[in-house]
Amino acid sequence: MINLLAGLVAVAAAIPTAVYLLLRPKSRDGANWIEVTDLSKLRVGEPEEIVYNRKRMDGWRRIEEKTSAWLVRTSETAVVAFNPACTHLGCAYHWESGSAQFECPCHGSIFSIDGKVTAGPAPRPLDRYPSKVEGGAVYINPESPSAAARSRARSAPSQESA
Repeated sequence: MINLLAGLVAVAAAIPTAVYLLLRPKSRDGANWIEVTDLSKLRVGEPEEIVYNRKRMDGWRRIEEKTSAWLVRTSETAVVAFNPACTHLGCAYHWESGSAQFECPCHGSIFSIDGKVTAGPAPRPLDRYPSKVEGGAVYINPESPSAAARSRARSAPSQESA
């Protein structure tokens, strides 16, 4: 009888432990789209670094943080969003309007307005965030690095043909 009771206690303790360790918590918001700015604040062909607040899950903890993205309005209705970290070593780059290029001061990587590497040690173009415009507002979807890599892989052929 004692062995049966001990077994039931062990199972009762093991189930919540297994759920905690094996199941990833779901985001309560559902979608990860974040409104970052109003489309009318962006000018076509002039990159703008936008600072915004985002909520994300860090393990089982929900974090609200201030972060940024580079937005380039490519037409009257379209915006491209770039991760603000250089693809070489993750340094913060900036837009140099005089030379019309993104420049990373750490190791000299240079990127064109469409994010392609034009000089330096960066191994690939700037990482893009999925973006959309709805009702005059610009939304981005900052994803995990692996999701951003899948996004890059899907868009790579169209970038090369442009």
